[in-house]
Amino acid sequence: MKLIRFGNQESEKPGLLRDGKRKDLSQYFEDWNRPFFREDGLKKLEAILANNTNLPDVSEHTRWGSCIARPGKVICIGLNYSDHAAESGMAVPAEPIIFQKGANTVIGPYDNVLIPRGSEKTDWEVELGIVIGKDARYLNSIEEAKDYIGGYCVSHDVSERAFQLERGGQWTKGKSCDNFNPLGPFLATANEINDVHNLAMSLHVKGKQMQKGNTNTMVFNSYFLVHYLSQVMTLEAGDLISTGTPPGVGLGMKPPQGLNEGNVVELAIEGLGSQQTCKMHSSSIRIGTKV
Repeated sequence: MKLIRFGNQESEKPGLLRDGKRKDLSQYFEDWNRPFFREDGLKKLEAILANNTNLPDVSEHTRWGSCIARPGKVICIGLNYSDHAAESGMAVPAEPIIFQKGANTVIGPYDNVLIPRGSEKTDWEVELGIVIGKDARYLNSIEEAKDYIGGYCVSHDVSERAFQLERGGQWTKGKSCDNFNPLGPFLATANEINDVHNLAMSLHVKGKQMQKGNTNTMVFNSYFLVHYLSQVMTLEAGDLISTGTPPGVGLGMKPPQGLNEGNVVELAIEGLGSQQTCKMHSSSIRIGTKV
C-alpha cells in the first residue's frame, strides 16, 4: 500500500495512491497519525481495501501533504554512509550519531522550503525515511525490529550548515529551520519494497546530478537503527527516522555550494517516488512531487 495525505495545510485528509491516482480514505480514518499506527490501522486498512475498490478520487489540483501526520519525533542519523563521512572530513562512526529535527519541519512534497534569513549555506540531503508502525522499547533483536516498521518514504533532510557547524556545533539547530523536512510523496508499507537495503538514491540541483547512492552502503541499516534506538528511547508509532545521506551534498563540494532562490532540486529513491522542486517566489525553494 502507498499512503498519501492531501488537502490544505493542518487540515489534511488520509488517502491512498493506487495505479497512479490518489484515493480518498477520510470516510474510514481520521489521519495517518500515531493512533492509526498504534491501533493496528494498517491491518484495518488492508481489510477495507480487500472489500472496497470503489474509493473517491482526489482532484489532481488538490495539494499533496506529507505522507504522515506530524510525528512525535523526527530522529536523524548522521554520517551513516561511509563515502559521505569521507567527503565531510569525518570518521565513520563506531555507533550511530543521533540528532533530532523539530517535528514541525515535516511538510508536504510540494510545499515551500524557506531559506533562513541571511543563509548562504542551506544544503540538500536525500534520505530514506522510516516510519515506526508500533511503539518500540528495548527490542530484543535486530530481526525483531522489522516488525516495528510501518513503512518507508523519501525524506529531504534540508540543512543550514553555518547553524550546524559554525555556531557551537549543534546539529539540531542547523536542521530544524522552518519547513526543513519535505516528506513523501507516499509512504510505502514494508511489503511494497523487495529489499530496502538495495535502493538507488539520487538528487539533482538545477538539472545537475549532485547525489547518487544506494541504501546498500549504509553503515547501520534500517533494522539495526530501529533496534539500536529502542535501547535509548521509546520509539512511538508514527515517529520518523531519517537514516542518513549518500555523498554529493553542497558542503562537500570544492568550493562548497548552497541552495539559492529559484533553484530546482529533484530527489528520488527507487520504489518510493520522487520529490521535485519548482522555481518560486523570493527567499524560498518550493518542493514538489513527481510520482
